[in-house]
Amino acid sequence: MNVNVNPAFWCGKKVFLTGHTGFKGSWLSLWLQSMGAQVKGFALDAPTVPALFTEAKVGDGMESQIGDIRDLVTITASMKGFNPDILIHMAAQPLVRLSYREPVETYAINVMGTVHVLEAARQCTNLRAIVNVTTDKCYENREWEWGYRENEPMGGHDPYSNSKGCSELVTAAYRNSFFNSVDAPALATARAGNVIGGGDWAEDRLIPDILRAFECKQSVVIRNPHATRPWQHVLEPLSGYLLLAEKLYTEGAAFAQGWNFGPRDDDVQPVEWILNHMVARWGQGACWQLDTSPQPHEAQLLKLDISKARAKLKWHPRWSLTKALDSIVDWHQAWLGGANMHDKTLEQIQRHQNH
Repeated sequence: MNVNVNPAFWCGKKVFLTGHTGFKGSWLSLWLQSMGAQVKGFALDAPTVPALFTEAKVGDGMESQIGDIRDLVTITASMKGFNPDILIHMAAQPLVRLSYREPVETYAINVMGTVHVLEAARQCTNLRAIVNVTTDKCYENREWEWGYRENEPMGGHDPYSNSKGCSELVTAAYRNSFFNSVDAPALATARAGNVIGGGDWAEDRLIPDILRAFECKQSVVIRNPHATRPWQHVLEPLSGYLLLAEKLYTEGAAFAQGWNFGPRDDDVQPVEWILNHMVARWGQGACWQLDTSPQPHEAQLLKLDISKARAKLKWHPRWSLTKALDSIVDWHQAWLGGANMHDKTLEQIQRHQNH
């Protein structure tokens, strides 16, 4: 049985969302707005130019505050003043290679930022549910052929992955220490795979790099064509976060744990497979080549076991990887053609839910 996100539940709910100006945060903000939620976002300025937040006019339908989760006083005042029913924490430094260049900033945002958000949450009297979004890379990666389950050890080779493992440990400590009474908010973590979708212009991410090269009629330069990742359209994990938040709100502690939201096993594909599909779908002479320069360490193989979310949340992926890639090309070509990207993004959200 496949459970839909429930718009009736979200209508009128006050949702505080950190990281709302980012790629995933912008998609989630629009989705929440479309269901009638009252959304307040807290984040740094949109991380890229262009950005989904600006192109889809995400800020028009919500309260948007530009701020830094490294500033405890400001995040506390913002959240306490809004007094949300539900908190979804997505603000992060999300890039592996940037974490090698900026390790101190990465830990400050991803570890102490989480501490600050959870401290602020302790001041909110109406708060019932908290979802801290981390990553599939929080696990100690042993390059296994099978998927990691939620009870596997935390780890992380690079500063980004390790900082997200630390964020998981911080969350567990706060749950055990401060959110452990019957009337306390229910606190869970969500671990998603390599998220892709229209409106991502981040540096050093596969799909944006491919689209930038296609636009300029250049060959895509790829450093690791055999790396295999749990690719998934952004709407897949977001639907999981929404289902999880509803369960935390309505049923509490039984769902206050870690959750994996990943793709089907047959959608865990190497970079080369994605490239070949995107090249064929785009046409117009698109092509790619191998980058032979030295590269920092990146995991070759990473998979998530999603059986718990399937069984307990009745969540499962809706779109195949092929469908996800086709939707990205559709979105990006609409953007290049000057379409209304607010409407286009909402249309894809609706199509995903109707699938």
